[in-house]
Amino acid sequence: MFNFREIQLSDRDWINACLKVSDFRGCEYSFANNLAWRKFSNTLIDLYKDFYISCSFDGKQPVITFPTGVKCDDSGIEKYLELFHELKSFTGNQGYFLKISSVNAENLKWMQDYYKDKISVEANRDSFDYIYNAQDLIELKGKKYHGKRNHIKRFKDNDWSFEPLTADNFDECTAFAAHSYNENKGYDDFSAVVEQYAIHTFFSNFDYLQLRGGVLRSEGKMVGFTIGEQLNSDTFVVHIEKALSEVQGAYPTICNEFASKYAAGFKYINREEDLGIEGLRKSKLSYHPVFLHEKYTVTFH
Repeated sequence: MFNFREIQLSDRDWINACLKVSDFRGCEYSFANNLAWRKFSNTLIDLYKDFYISCSFDGKQPVITFPTGVKCDDSGIEKYLELFHELKSFTGNQGYFLKISSVNAENLKWMQDYYKDKISVEANRDSFDYIYNAQDLIELKGKKYHGKRNHIKRFKDNDWSFEPLTADNFDECTAFAAHSYNENKGYDDFSAVVEQYAIHTFFSNFDYLQLRGGVLRSEGKMVGFTIGEQLNSDTFVVHIEKALSEVQGAYPTICNEFASKYAAGFKYINREEDLGIEGLRKSKLSYHPVFLHEKYTVTFH
């Protein structure tokens, strides 16, 4: 029997254990992200058998994030098939289709092989994660990063610093984020409202969530801050990156400094999705991702 409920701080250890088994690279496979963004789609969770299951809502339609906690080998796939059968009955009894989101390309293949025309598949381009070679963002070598290096050089022509984000500058970062929110009329954008809640959650539990962050300054004034963490065995993820766009070089500098300080030991950096925002997509592409982490939604009929 499923027993969905709200996520809590005390769920950290068992959820992280499930995430570690699956070792997925999607940005949604982070306890900190799940906790901080739970208000966005009224997310509920369940520990069912060996699985961590997260259920969000599109209107009233439940949408299950592809569960974690079981390896996707032959025996694991059998467990997934059994789980999906039970979830299909569970959602069907409530009058809804079973929808599984965040299905990566590898898992999509065996699902299509097994279910064939019993499922339909939708690619969610706006939610594809941008994955970069960590060394590319640290070294910025080659012609393709020439513009980034020039912007950083211009920024560093002034007195500047990059310092670790700690409790000593949480309040300053909160004020910085609030100023950006108000300047951009964030109160008219639900996602911006929820982002403020997410930032507050990150700061309130920064050490417990094992987050890392940095603050960028120019002439002593804060011009940006960023937050991230280890996502899986080979990937560092950037959850929050805010900077003053009017300060030339602030964004590429904070990206480069954060990667250099915290992601040097990883193969990849996940800079999350673009949400279909044209300017954000252009920006993320300008850093030359090595690939996009594709995500699909599977609907059972």
